[in-house]
Amino acid sequence: MTDALNRIRVGSAPDSWGVWFPDDPQQVPWERFLDEVSEAGYSWIELGPYGYLPTDPARLTDEVDRRGLKVSAGTVFTALHRGPDVWDATWEHVSQVAELTRAMGARHLVVIPSFWRDDKTAALIEPPELTVRQWAYLTKGMERLGHEVKERFGLDIVVHPHADTHIDTEEHVERFLDSTDGELVGLCLDTGHYAYCGGDNVKLIETYGERIGYLHLKQVDPEILADVVKNEIPFGPAVQRGVMCEPPAGVPALEPVLAAAQNLGVELFAIVEQDMYPCPPDKPLPIATRTRTFLRSCGA
Repeated sequence: MTDALNRIRVGSAPDSWGVWFPDDPQQVPWERFLDEVSEAGYSWIELGPYGYLPTDPARLTDEVDRRGLKVSAGTVFTALHRGPDVWDATWEHVSQVAELTRAMGARHLVVIPSFWRDDKTAALIEPPELTVRQWAYLTKGMERLGHEVKERFGLDIVVHPHADTHIDTEEHVERFLDSTDGELVGLCLDTGHYAYCGGDNVKLIETYGERIGYLHLKQVDPEILADVVKNEIPFGPAVQRGVMCEPPAGVPALEPVLAAAQNLGVELFAIVEQDMYPCPPDKPLPIATRTRTFLRSCGA
């Protein structure tokens, strides 16, 4: 593909530097992430886990401005399937992130459902399947969240299907989309997570194009994935095995995904996220630079 993808804005995120937590000794300092993401050729970034980057808007604005960077989105984790009792705690967290996201001039809030495994130990903490009542809590809760975030902060929420969450497979993603109002709830399609869970990215874009509000670009190593599926390996350990790999070595092929996204006729962010927590501090920059070169060759 050589045609310019003039509706696609490419960026990267702390995730591509092995950052999963606000504070962790295995992660690179935030200053190094900002320096290197700029050096790699990206101009858009996400905030990552709230508290990893400075949360004072004036300071963060100064830090990103002097590196020629802009913020595309913030990220929140939610457990709305647990019902009304979690709303107040959820909203407190969402409000913090949304306030900073708005202050940085971004328009999107990426919403990730909570894991049914512990994010550090991979131990099972909830059933992988929701009950009918829990599905209702989840969908109605997301609609309420979308309404409140738009009303109070002027942001659009985009829900991120994710491995080891209740919105993961094609069946679950389609059920979620069919059960929610597109005016209130968009989708952040993570190409790697959707492929990891057996979904067809291009088909989803072509079928539910009006719901796609944001992209995360990621690829999966099919050989490692086959072993992960066969042995029922949790997502965290799978990442440590290298299941999320450097483009263009994995699946899905990103050229047709980007072409399908371009054909939607709307402007979309496409933020590179290569899960590799934990990783050596010198590993991310060369990968990020090569990935940016590859995406330019695709027209992005």
